[in-house]
Amino acid sequence: QVQLVESGGGLVQAGGSLGLSCTASGLTFSNYIMGWFRQAPGKEREFVATINWSEITTYYSDSVKGRFTISRDNAQNTGYLQMDSLKPTDTAIYYCDAVHRSASFPPLNREQYVYWGQGTQVTVSS
Repeated sequence: QVQLVESGGGLVQAGGSLGLSCTASGLTFSNYIMGWFRQAPGKEREFVATINWSEITTYYSDSVKGRFTISRDNAQNTGYLQMDSLKPTDTAIYYCDAVHRSASFPPLNREQYVYWGQGTQVTVSS
């Protein structure tokens, strides 16, 4: 019954911005760490960012630090990824994911996460 649904992907020019949302159902969202991964064509799925249950503590990959902002609203069961200064190399399918708050933070390996969304496509043109 647990479901994570991403939205907000699309096509944007380099230097532009997109905001992604991840709405959770079937779980108590505040009990979970959430994160974002992405997978580009021909590439392995890579870690992007994570935020703990407190809505405060965050961790970013070096490739997006300073450009992306992860946040969450536990009352709305929703996580967010604000992406600014986008580059063509950011083109990928973006996935939100969740693992119980008892897990070590930050979880950086995809095997640590239990629940995954279906992904949303982000395409950045030159």
